[in-house]
Amino acid sequence: EFNLEFEPARDIRRFEVGTPHIISMKAIEPGVDLLLEAKMERVRQKSVRQTEYLIFLFDEWLDTLGFRLGSPRDAARRGSHVSLCHPEAYRITRAMIEAEPPVVRVIPDFREKDNIRLGLAPLYTSYGDIYRAMERIRIITEEKIYENFSDVRFAVT
Repeated sequence: EFNLEFEPARDIRRFEVGTPHIISMKAIEPGVDLLLEAKMERVRQKSVRQTEYLIFLFDEWLDTLGFRLGSPRDAARRGSHVSLCHPEAYRITRAMIEAEPPVVRVIPDFREKDNIRLGLAPLYTSYGDIYRAMERIRIITEEKIYENFSDVRFAVT
């Protein structure tokens, strides 16, 4: 829920987060090396181009399907995430993850109350990935595939 007050779980789940494991930390090094090689300015430029492309597809396909853009259009105020808001966002998110065909699986974040958050990683997200993700959202919404999924909330999507 992203509340400002932290309340740890009362059972063993309270230990699910915390200090990263040493092996996990070691795996970060190659990623940092890639970022240093790519140069942050170039990564940011690609991030801006990719989020602008995603917003272009939003305007073309989703604007008339009950969606609203939850992220700033101004790239200077936007990071590499784009939020798409819809009254059925939770069920659309579930359908993106669970619905057939599994070949085109998209795993977004869901944020209360109506926010589908798509995170782009410029080092390995392609423009084709963005196209397929937005096409999947469009199809799920147009064909009302999301209606096959419950709106009962799980802890995390």
